Amino acid sequence: MPHKPKLGQNFLVDAGAVERIVAGLGDLSERTIVEIGPGRGAITGALARRARRVVAIDLDRELAAGLRQRFDAERAPPGGITILQQDVLTFDFDALAAESGERLLVAGNLPYYITSPILLKLAASHAALDLALLMVQREVAERVTARPGSRDYGLLSATVQMYGPAESLFTLPPSAFSPPPQVHSTVFHWRFASRFAELGVDEDVFLRFLRQAFAQKRKTLANNLRAAGVAPAVAASALKCAGIAAQARAETVPVEALAALWRALKAGG
Repeated sequence: MPHKPKLGQNFLVDAGAVERIVAGLGDLSERTIVEIGPGRGAITGALARRARRVVAIDLDRELAAGLRQRFDAERAPPGGITILQQDVLTFDFDALAAESGERLLVAGNLPYYITSPILLKLAASHAALDLALLMVQREVAERVTARPGSRDYGLLSATVQMYGPAESLFTLPPSAFSPPPQVHSTVFHWRFASRFAELGVDEDVFLRFLRQAFAQKRKTLANNLRAAGVAPAVAASALKCAGIAAQARAETVPVEALAALWRALKAGG
């Protein structure tokens, strides 16, 4: 089957990596798992041998058809595996979780060109999800899992981590894929445990606030707030109330302190 660069298709061919990914999901015997971007089915086959049910979603019509033929030929258990030719951004995780009677597991080798939208889709579906093991470009994984004060910490880090802890597991070289990409890829673990209620913030409003706080990486948090329309005196008072230094940048501030700042601003500084 021809490679289609426009779809970001770099197929995993490292059998050891497949086993590590599947093992990282734990006991699958009674679980429903959604695989994003199954491609030629390297991970799909391993999942199908272990999970109660696998729902594999691929945008590519030819790849989806090829997987259906393969698993029909292998006589996969009826209902045990479903191949969908669909854009994952339109997939209803909540409906599948309700049908399955459980929160879902997710695995996937995410196409590089659409990684961030998929992560945000999973975040928006967090109530239906338990755990995800995702393979992404190494630099993206470094941003997703970064801690405050590190070079890679930013809006993506804070946003993802508001929906639960993320941790890098292992990195693969280009040779683990066919065709080899020009970058390394990292598998990371994301446990869904929303922190909005815990931190006393409104989900939608706080996410908008994060975008404002991280708007200009080189600017201080106070300057970014000012650019968002917050009066300097109000921003200064709220920063003090939250225990954040006046010259701090958002990239150095943990989400707990950013939540405290948001609450202070909501209260009027």
